[in-house]
Amino acid sequence: MNPAPAPGTHSRRRASYGAVVGVVLLSGLAGNVSLTWPPLLGARPVSAAPASSSPAPPSVEPAPQLIQGRVLDAESGAPLRGVAIRAGAAEAVSDTEGRFSLQLASGQSAVANVRLPGYERKQLSFASAEPTIRLRPQAVRAAYLTYYGVADRAIRERVLELVKRTELNAVVIDVKGDRGLIPYRTEVPAALEAGALGPVIIKDFDAQIAAMKAQGIYTIARVVVFKDNVLANHRRDLAIIDTRTGRPWVDNEKHAWVDAAREEVWDYAIAVAKEAAAKGFDEIQFDYLRFPTDGKLSAARYSRPNNSTTRLPTIAAFLAKARRELGPTGVFMAADLFGYTAFNPNDTDIGQRIEELAPYLDYICPMVYPSGYHLGIPGFRNPVAHPYEVVRESVRLIRQRSQHTTVQVRPWLQDFRDYAFDKRVFGVREIRAQMRGATEGGGSGWMLWNPRNDYTAEALRPKPLSARRFTE
Repeated sequence: MNPAPAPGTHSRRRASYGAVVGVVLLSGLAGNVSLTWPPLLGARPVSAAPASSSPAPPSVEPAPQLIQGRVLDAESGAPLRGVAIRAGAAEAVSDTEGRFSLQLASGQSAVANVRLPGYERKQLSFASAEPTIRLRPQAVRAAYLTYYGVADRAIRERVLELVKRTELNAVVIDVKGDRGLIPYRTEVPAALEAGALGPVIIKDFDAQIAAMKAQGIYTIARVVVFKDNVLANHRRDLAIIDTRTGRPWVDNEKHAWVDAAREEVWDYAIAVAKEAAAKGFDEIQFDYLRFPTDGKLSAARYSRPNNSTTRLPTIAAFLAKARRELGPTGVFMAADLFGYTAFNPNDTDIGQRIEELAPYLDYICPMVYPSGYHLGIPGFRNPVAHPYEVVRESVRLIRQRSQHTTVQVRPWLQDFRDYAFDKRVFGVREIRAQMRGATEGGGSGWMLWNPRNDYTAEALRPKPLSARRFTE
């Protein structure tokens, strides 16, 4: 996920009907009907007996149901605009007064997913024709668990202990990691064919996710999209090809990339995301949702031209499809973007521009690590010396440029040593400054990134005893 990758940092889917042959004897049937069957050998035709004169009552189809209601902020009582209420294929969006009308099909269950970025999502059954729904604001504060970290009991429990004791209330878990590996026994056919089951196989993965949710932990599934060693080497027809070798093209970290323009690649990532949603994750977060930035770029061959007119439509089309596919599951959808997208009017040469991507997302997650801003930002040439200003200005600008949507901004913060400037340690002061910048820039929470899952506990405020929902 890092704009300027460095070692150890975040660079980032019959019944056969046998013919039934029999002899039907009819007696006492309603209607004055005479049935003539081809006579059996030596038999006479059989006529139906006279029936009663009263006609059969017509069948009555259940009438469609119209659900009308209102959505309010549970704390302030203010009406909420842009809330998505979805039951099956039926979907409604609340207006400026928080009102909505949901038309259900005949006989359809009135169980709906209610979702608005920045608020807890709800699944509910409408008990009345005019319900009032109250949503509670939610600012997610997460720590990241890598592909190996979530499988290591000591590391996992160390991070979960921080969630128990501190202001953290969420975890981001690699579901499809940087090399394309999945840490549980996936049932996605394409993943099994590609060999996405690697050295990590968590047998009780579903139980772990269920336990986290029972403890009130918000769970985010990180799905890496276009950087995938496993798929690129299994399906070279889907890979970016190195014109020098004819093999899958790799970046500076020796990670192979698949072709962003291939819809089979999209379907694969979306299938993994849908599987994660079915396991109970609250949010799907797409990473490496871009074109590559380092390595011998001139040697990379794509199925279509890679230029300023093709990149952005490609990334936007992926998100549009993912939104359609994931919508019925009720999960939130997020994407990790380069920090510089806040400042650049173009697509940053990777297919990411705020205005075009925001309508498809619930959360924009910019990687605002000060070490990643190798050119600084306006007014601050040395970003690692100004972590508050870098984060605040990045979040503020993304909020400003996405205000035509309901998307929220939740940035990734740096909790690792600088690698681009003076190698300084990012400690309590720098981390707290970033947190303050995220809040004052208008962000909805934040996430901490450390490639070793080793987080600065002293930078985290203790969780009030009343908020602890964990079993001691």
